[in-house]
Amino acid sequence: MSFDGKVAIVTGAASGIGLATAKRLARDGARVAIWDLNEAGAAAAADDIRQAGGQAIASRVDVSRRDQVDAAVQQAHTQFGAIGILVNNAGITLFRSFMEMDEETWDKVISVNLKSMLVCTQAVLPDMLQAKWGRVINVSSSSAQTGSAQMSCYAASKGGVIAFTKALAQEVASSGITVNNVPPGFVDTPMLRGSPIGSVVDQVAAASPMKRAGRPEDMAAAIAFLASEDAGYITGHTLSVNGGRYSN
Repeated sequence: MSFDGKVAIVTGAASGIGLATAKRLARDGARVAIWDLNEAGAAAAADDIRQAGGQAIASRVDVSRRDQVDAAVQQAHTQFGAIGILVNNAGITLFRSFMEMDEETWDKVISVNLKSMLVCTQAVLPDMLQAKWGRVINVSSSSAQTGSAQMSCYAASKGGVIAFTKALAQEVASSGITVNNVPPGFVDTPMLRGSPIGSVVDQVAAASPMKRAGRPEDMAAAIAFLASEDAGYITGHTLSVNGGRYSN
């Protein structure tokens, strides 16, 4: 796949799935804007891409804040040009009993995981509408497909991502823009390792159909496909990448 001439934004790209995706798109020719709250991590990721011969810039961005998103889009415009690919990957996870959930925490998770879809996508859609070409790929979660104990807030936010994908896909389909989502299933990332189940990742993976955890590169490959010309007639789709954990 070639993304020569394309400009991509990948949110939450300092590590894990976002980092693997940014590297994959850059390897295939895209100029990549790396967004993350982890400013040092984003800068290191961009430096890695440049050292490998790619083009990348880094921005510290809270994806739930419109002012920060707009400023980072302007930076991408100045250095690279109009945005053609948006990967809405940034998110936070949460394990908490439903009856112990407080409104402040609920609102924070919804803001980062779901409100960001509004803020980031609205910021770049004008570029895509003008070009009559665009790719929006949202990273949801298999937890939204299967349900998951002590993850009601996270699963609700990611279920909203899936529904958002379907609705926006229909709205912009005639404009040359596709909108799809990838729900990862049990991917070995720093976020997973740092969660309450981080100590049993290897045991859970061994009990799965493929007997291994997913790799960030597995997700990046699916996202790159959905961003490519080959996927031009696919929109509103949920491409599950979970090693057989869930079939839809």
